[in-house]
Amino acid sequence: MTAVSPTPTADTLTRRYSDFATLGEALDYAAQGVRGLNFHDMRGQLSRVYPFAELRTDALDMAYRLISHGVKPEDRVALIAETGPDFAALFFGCIYAGAWPVPLPLPTSFGGKESYIDQISVQLQSCDPSILFFPAELSETAGEAARQNKVEGIDWESFTDRIALRTDLPQATTDQICYLQYSSGSTRFPHGVAVSHKALLNNLSAHSHGMEVQASDRCVSWLPWYHDMGLVGCFLSVVANQVSTDYMKTEDFARRPLAWLDIISRSDGTVISYSPTFGYDICARRISSQTHVSERFKLDHWRLAGNGADMIRPDVMQSFVDAFGDAGFKATAFLPSYGLAEATLAVSIMPPGEGINVELVEESELTGMSGSADRPTRFRAIVNCGKAVKDMTIEVREEDGSILPDRVIGKIWCTGPSIMNGYFRDEESTAACMQNGWLDTGDMGYLSDGYIFVVGRAKDMIIINGKNHWPQDIEWAVEQLPGFKAGDIAAFSITTVGGEEAPAVLVQCRTSDEAERAKLREQIKDKVRSVTGMNCVVELVPPRTLPRTSSGKMSRAKARNLYLSGEIQPYAIAA
Repeated sequence: MTAVSPTPTADTLTRRYSDFATLGEALDYAAQGVRGLNFHDMRGQLSRVYPFAELRTDALDMAYRLISHGVKPEDRVALIAETGPDFAALFFGCIYAGAWPVPLPLPTSFGGKESYIDQISVQLQSCDPSILFFPAELSETAGEAARQNKVEGIDWESFTDRIALRTDLPQATTDQICYLQYSSGSTRFPHGVAVSHKALLNNLSAHSHGMEVQASDRCVSWLPWYHDMGLVGCFLSVVANQVSTDYMKTEDFARRPLAWLDIISRSDGTVISYSPTFGYDICARRISSQTHVSERFKLDHWRLAGNGADMIRPDVMQSFVDAFGDAGFKATAFLPSYGLAEATLAVSIMPPGEGINVELVEESELTGMSGSADRPTRFRAIVNCGKAVKDMTIEVREEDGSILPDRVIGKIWCTGPSIMNGYFRDEESTAACMQNGWLDTGDMGYLSDGYIFVVGRAKDMIIINGKNHWPQDIEWAVEQLPGFKAGDIAAFSITTVGGEEAPAVLVQCRTSDEAERAKLREQIKDKVRSVTGMNCVVELVPPRTLPRTSSGKMSRAKARNLYLSGEIQPYAIAA
């Protein structure tokens, strides 16, 4: 049996950096070369090679099937975003048919069937699609969500078997909507970001220039295709910039994270691969002192190790360097970035080669109050997230809208051609964050010599007695205790029985021993008090209780809502 070879890294086709009018044109061009997509199994072994030329052929067939089925331009077509050729062909089939694909998440390992149906139902109600496509194995859950919301549900295997009757395809224009992307956040009040072809291709061009994509580059990704960093950064971008890419499914990465590094090790050329902080953390934790990383991994050709989608933890990045330095990984490969779905994706990117740069900022500057004479001065490490990408402008503003000078913390605003048209059918939410073409990101940070430093989310801030506290500070403090890791802790403010605001900390606890739990509560309270000076409410909850966003991050806002509504039930405190 002949071994399957991945699509080549090199190509004679002249690379174009997303300089197309529409996404369909981008695939038309990429299909003239030999590069493409490559799908790997949970062990990191190549299982399916999918050249861009084959993707285009399949997508056109899907477009003909969709039109024959009655799909019209601007119809929304919801797609469960499983990483694989079926979703890829359907997504681009929608583009060729003039419809708007709407990627929706796969089920997670927590919450169960009903929770997933509820989540999908809310998003279906928001985007009002004509069809929901899903893998056959999700017929019971996704199919039920479609039935409950009176949406036609079709598994894509059976749809692919239909005859594709050729017909005229609508001609897209650059200002038309290309797709809807649900931003990370509450699933109860979803925000469907309407992204035009022009906005998408501008952003794809901007971040490919920011990363200085070169002929030898190849992408490796495990990021989900229903999140902006996975969909835009590691799927649509590689088509529009003609980059061969190797994928493993997100759920496979969760089971075997080191398979991600195995794929990178086998890649030829130079590698671009992105992950939120927790991905690097998981890999570093899986390596023991007895592991000979230089024998298993080869990471000296990992040119850009992107980091985004969450607050960047310099301690985790250092742990990753310590764990994989012997395999050739270089700290200068780290590429911090900042972005959000409302800006299509990238807002800022660190210039390649500059790595992780950190500034220590006094706690009093972060909290907006002068330091206390009776407490030692505390600092927090803030990571430099780079410079605004091509055509993007960043400002830091006061609450009244006035522009703040360098090194003064305020709200981050940005403007450029890739800012969203608005939230789909939600003028109120659009007006709340858009102003004369400028986007209020909802994040806090400061500028310094053209670099943006992000310090946290404004909406997550805990305000006690007029003093601002970032929940990340409390969560990181608890993570320093033995047995806890990122994602185990959610911090937010609550109103106590006495009517006072207080910080609450939900902590996933793995011990069933009552004495151990009591000891943990006191340790956590002491740790938070030592870092913030505050007394907090500590609640221990079962493992896998804390909810996550589509990108895999723990959702503080949803955790707070579930806790206050009683849906999250903490362990009882023994009398």
